[in-house]
Amino acid sequence: MKFTLSWLKDHLDTDASVDEIAEALTDLGLEVEEIVNPADRLKGFTLGYVKHAEKHPDADKLRVCKVDTDEGEMQIICGAPNAREGITVVVCKPGMYIPGLDITIGVGKIRGVESFGMMASERELELSDEHDGIIELPSGEVGDSFVDWLAENAPAKVDPMIEIAITPNRPDALGVYGIARDLAARGLGTLKTREIPPVEGEFLNPINVTIDEDTREACPVFYGRLIRDVKNGPSPQWLQDRLTAIGLRPISALVDITNFFTFDRNRPLHVFDADKVQGSLRVHRSKAGETLVGLDEKEYTFGDDMTVISDDSGIESIAGVMGGLHTGCTLETTNVYVEAAFFDTVRTALTGRALKINSDARYRNERGIDPDWSKDGIEAATQMILDLCGGEPSNVIMAGAQPDHSRAYKLDPERVKSLVGMDIPESEQRQTLTRLGFKLEGNMAYVPSWRPDVQGEADLVEEVARIASLTKLEGKPLPRVTEGVPKAVMTPQQRRQQMARRTCAALGYNECVTYSFIDQASAALFGGGDDATMLANPISSDMSHMRPALLPGLLQAAARNQARGYMDLALFEVGPAFHGGEPGEQHNLISGLLVGRTGPKDVHGASRAVDVYDAKADVEAVLTAIGAPAKVQILRGAQDWWHPGRHGKICLGPKKVLGVFGELHPRVLQAMDIKGSAVAFTIWPDEVPMPRKSGASRGALELRDLQAVERDFAFVVDEDVEALTLVNAASGADKAMIEEVRVFDEFIGGSVGEGKKSLAITVRLQPTEKTLKEKDIEAISDKIVAKVTKATGGALRG
Repeated sequence: MKFTLSWLKDHLDTDASVDEIAEALTDLGLEVEEIVNPADRLKGFTLGYVKHAEKHPDADKLRVCKVDTDEGEMQIICGAPNAREGITVVVCKPGMYIPGLDITIGVGKIRGVESFGMMASERELELSDEHDGIIELPSGEVGDSFVDWLAENAPAKVDPMIEIAITPNRPDALGVYGIARDLAARGLGTLKTREIPPVEGEFLNPINVTIDEDTREACPVFYGRLIRDVKNGPSPQWLQDRLTAIGLRPISALVDITNFFTFDRNRPLHVFDADKVQGSLRVHRSKAGETLVGLDEKEYTFGDDMTVISDDSGIESIAGVMGGLHTGCTLETTNVYVEAAFFDTVRTALTGRALKINSDARYRNERGIDPDWSKDGIEAATQMILDLCGGEPSNVIMAGAQPDHSRAYKLDPERVKSLVGMDIPESEQRQTLTRLGFKLEGNMAYVPSWRPDVQGEADLVEEVARIASLTKLEGKPLPRVTEGVPKAVMTPQQRRQQMARRTCAALGYNECVTYSFIDQASAALFGGGDDATMLANPISSDMSHMRPALLPGLLQAAARNQARGYMDLALFEVGPAFHGGEPGEQHNLISGLLVGRTGPKDVHGASRAVDVYDAKADVEAVLTAIGAPAKVQILRGAQDWWHPGRHGKICLGPKKVLGVFGELHPRVLQAMDIKGSAVAFTIWPDEVPMPRKSGASRGALELRDLQAVERDFAFVVDEDVEALTLVNAASGADKAMIEEVRVFDEFIGGSVGEGKKSLAITVRLQPTEKTLKEKDIEAISDKIVAKVTKATGGALRG
């Protein structure tokens, strides 16, 4: 929205500067985007007087002029035809920038004669397109500022232009009068209110208007008036200056008047050449295939249910969007029909969007104009047409009924403090709303017709706070709910998830946040995809089911990356998965995925394909970070999407599963289009027991001053016996004394026999009360052999 300072002062009695107005507008929510002040580019130019002018000795069209300036007499060579003695001119001295020429002038020689500046034309100073001669001023003294002379004699040429950004909820600010109202409410001046007396009709309006019944919602009311015997032509200079300043091209008086009210009062109007209108006007819905050539000389084809205005010969205007070329006003127009109607905002927006028309009328009608100013708008436009073009007006015809948008909300002065945090006296609140056009009756505030955005009590509070200025808000600390140190905001599970994220990132994984919805085929691979988790209204066919695990989303992300050439990936996600469709039928998971190789190829051959032990190391690191017990069991028997022989369940017991790690089943990788090896892990953080102590302090440090003893054992067992079974049996021989058991060798074949293998373990004994003697060590060794023999059916290797 653009307007000039003088235009604003037509509605606002103020002495505020442009900078003060701009600051207030931005603070009111009408953000100033640009200020163009013509005076800024004309600073420094002064008036001079040509004392003497004679022909250049070497050029017929150049004259050597002696010019009196504020710095004394200057010699200036000029080629303008009106350069002569006895005129007052605008002097441009050496070193000054000429905006119209985009140059900085200096001292130079023209055909051997020095010139110390120039005398400017209007185009060279960007005042107009006139460049046939230099500026001749009828008054002014030598040395006077040219800007001051313009401000006194031609203020339109130095009128600052302000452009503001309009949010969709403030259509009232699309008129200069609405902007002035806001500034007056802020206290930057006094709003000028003028009565708009009705113009009496001198004859009956011969052009009737009807609105179809099925179009009453799209066009509730339509006002029309015929003015005959007008004389259309160029609009007066003041009106042309107003429109030119905001970037509009003056066309003719009739058209310029409608453009003026569009920007002055946010009241789009339309004028028909009445001599081209056949019969009566009818507002109705269009039918698919109907066409119209608009004022922009483009042909538009209508769809069904677009609001249009037709005469007896066909469609003549797109309601609220654009008029038709056939009935448009020209300089030959002598009888004009003026229309002021109120159109539905949504229908106007849909029509303009469908036809791809962006006009000032559509921009305002789709955001909302003042429905109660339609009658006043046609009266004000009539009066201006009579003043500028003459003519005789008919009576006003009204079709439809004036829409009732009246509403009222309770003004609660305490709500300002509770919602905004500002303490504004009740008297000031009421005065603010009154200045903005609200009518107060007791505690009820009646919303003015031009404010469609006010829809509740909170909006009243916003208006009060906006005018009072939100810059006055003072920051205050929130009161403490409890005394002392505040309690932690995050729950223990949330802290665990946070720590899991940090640990995975530290291990080199990239976090993914995938959709909770996946396709049925992917869900079925991971134990889901049934009717219980199917969405009733999925956003796409690829998102039809709730995810039963996080791995499908990670695998899909890995497949997309591999398709783009990124083969080595480390991805993780923390989030919920769903085992049903009812509230609460979900569980939290931490999942990681390694695909490809451990790193790029190098000369040392360190790069290798990821394996199950990479996933094992990472899952143990994450479990340690979230506080899982150090002693766990690793068992087989995980779900069928894991490789049957290359995975492990991390358990505290047969039924207490903390996580799973291992290779993914080749069938799953093929279905998910994963190339190469892939290992993964999944943790159920809710299954990890909480620590018994909730305090932040650590337990006492236990140092052993007795020497530990290590003994090695080798057992011959059947080939299908798991090493973990042997380790667990050895660990249980004496839980108080045995600190660690680990496998250090495996031998298959040879002397151990067919179907047998040898597993060698190291057992670390840590005494706590006394140094172990040989007989004590032998006793524990016998227990270890007995336990392992019983658990595995093996024997100590000889």
